[in-house]
Amino acid sequence: MSTPTLTTYQRHHLAPTYDHHVGYLYPAMVRASQAHVVMLTERGLVSAERGARLLRGLAVLRADSAPPPAFDGTFEDTYYLVEKRLAEACGIPTSELDVQMARSRNDLDAGVFRMLLRGQLLDVLDRVLATGRTALDAADRYAEVVITGYTHRRPAQPTTMGHALAGYAEALAGEAVAYADLIDQLNVSPLGSCAFAGTDLDIAPARVAELLGFDGLVTNSYEAVAGADHLVRVGTLNAQALATGARLARTLMDWLSWNWVVTPGDFTQGSSIMPQKRNPVVLEHLVSMAGAAAADAASVLNNVGAAWWEDSNNATTDVQVRLWDSNDRTARFFALVGGFLAELEPLKPPSPEEIVASGATTTAAADALTRHGLPFRAAHSVIGRLVRAGAPGTWTADGVRAAAEGLTDRLTDAAVADLIAAAVDPDLVLGRAQVDGPGAAAVRAQVGKLRIAFAGVADRRTAVRDRLARADEALDKVAAEVAGR
Repeated sequence: MSTPTLTTYQRHHLAPTYDHHVGYLYPAMVRASQAHVVMLTERGLVSAERGARLLRGLAVLRADSAPPPAFDGTFEDTYYLVEKRLAEACGIPTSELDVQMARSRNDLDAGVFRMLLRGQLLDVLDRVLATGRTALDAADRYAEVVITGYTHRRPAQPTTMGHALAGYAEALAGEAVAYADLIDQLNVSPLGSCAFAGTDLDIAPARVAELLGFDGLVTNSYEAVAGADHLVRVGTLNAQALATGARLARTLMDWLSWNWVVTPGDFTQGSSIMPQKRNPVVLEHLVSMAGAAAADAASVLNNVGAAWWEDSNNATTDVQVRLWDSNDRTARFFALVGGFLAELEPLKPPSPEEIVASGATTTAAADALTRHGLPFRAAHSVIGRLVRAGAPGTWTADGVRAAAEGLTDRLTDAAVADLIAAAVDPDLVLGRAQVDGPGAAAVRAQVGKLRIAFAGVADRRTAVRDRLARADEALDKVAAEVAGR
């Protein structure tokens, strides 16, 4: 049947949906069908002979590396393509197939969606972990590179590049835990729920789950096919993680514009007309990618919210394209962030004089006064007067005493000396002992603590991958045995 003979619905919905979905769904549906037929045969619901024939046919489908056929209207979707090709591989009409015994397109779709998403999210988690380790390496390297920290786009206090990057690494560590938790939530099987109410046939859903690497079963068969919270979590977690990364990208744009860091050569584009330009457009792309992830999450939420509390394409099939694209984009996003951070190097960080001139040391100067017994508000007012009189680099002992008149009579020579020292030496921040602060030793301790956190998530990731690998081996073995090969 040629394309022009397709109906309007086929041409404008079924065909484009098939084209996008078949590459994802076909292998997963074949794999899920192998586990299902093994279970049916073991339970005696199909004869050994029929089970063996089906498994031999499924093995042919799984081994076939040819691209899926074009949509021609002779089947509705990937689900029916599997049946059509399985019947051909078995040498029987589709009317003699048992592969759909005690199974619906509903629970099969729900199962393969979970299989696909867990695999994609494992790949995303790989990238998050790698990016986190890269950020920690950079934080360790640059724990003593003092810069001006900003709040509300204004110079605020001295900090270090290492402190800022360790902060982003901590955000990544939290996101890594969230992805690992989400993979655990996804990795339960809805197979066996059928349309939504199960079956009177004596099936063993736990056996299918075991063979497909699931950790267990969805508790309720209605939720198994109607539920979409796990799909929403995928889209929203990606949007959250990329939004945080986009904020880092904006800050890195500033660092590059101020010549604090070298523009990484592998992440730049030249100008078409200005030969001196090195445009770090990857950072712009990261911000745009975060916006796209937010749009995908909004699309998923809108579709799910528009659906009934039952099996509905709005809340399941129709959101898959958004989730698959979102997962692919998220993996690429973290590959770009990690690659960029790996090449990031200081160029001309702000000099002590520049940091002092920005006023960023004034809070430390006020703190110096409080260590000598002044109430903080009085100390704050003294510093405020000094700032209005001139930049911290111009402050003198006499000027400090004049600024303190009427506010306190407790300024000792030591207090004045400490105030001036704090005001003109931003590198004092490197010795700050506060465990979560920008002191060099503190940052390196943070790096060590976060490495342990990432290692813990990496162990969880490895355990899931190992479980899936063992399940694959077990399914291959038992399917071959039942097939008589």
